[in-house]
Amino acid sequence: MPELEPDASPEPSTAAGPRKRPKPGERRVQILQALATMLEQPGSERITTSALAARLDVSEAALYRHFASKAQMFEGLIEFIEQTVFTLVNQIAERETDPALRTRKLVIMLLQFAEKNPGMTRVMAGDALVFENERLQERMNQFFDKLEASLKQGLRDAAAAGGAAMPTVRAQAQASVIVAFMAGRLQRFSRSGFKRLPSEHLDASLAIILA
Repeated sequence: MPELEPDASPEPSTAAGPRKRPKPGERRVQILQALATMLEQPGSERITTSALAARLDVSEAALYRHFASKAQMFEGLIEFIEQTVFTLVNQIAERETDPALRTRKLVIMLLQFAEKNPGMTRVMAGDALVFENERLQERMNQFFDKLEASLKQGLRDAAAAGGAAMPTVRAQAQASVIVAFMAGRLQRFSRSGFKRLPSEHLDASLAIILA
């Protein structure tokens, strides 16, 4: 899926000439970009397809030519989040041999992604999914489960290297705490109207939870 820029939106048509016809697949990306941008508005509640269509200056029928439902639009955003985050998780795992640093970089990566993509953060935190199909929240829950599983291996290696008596048990507990910390930072960022940054006091916080 092409990279989404949260502040990107298709150019409106003007009286100077006819609207340029989007290339195949381009309109889908424009719809997702517009949805992500609308999610960035602090205090915004449920986004309707009529409001989304108005932002794009198209009919609602035009939206449904590319997505069967609004839930599919949110699934498009979730797919972008999954692909981006887990591509970076894999890159960190391949490049960083020190398990403690690998864990630290993973946490920083996710929080930086959230900070740069406020609209996506509302999806990850679940705030944008409250009034939507429950399967969307289930999919985000699976995202965090997979993230926790990614953390466990590095944490187990670090615990074993540190001489822990039960490295697997320690890793499971620590991974759970770290994921809860990240999810909490995302929720606070979203619910503060994007004022409380995920990176706030991050070094001090990591020193505590990764001790």
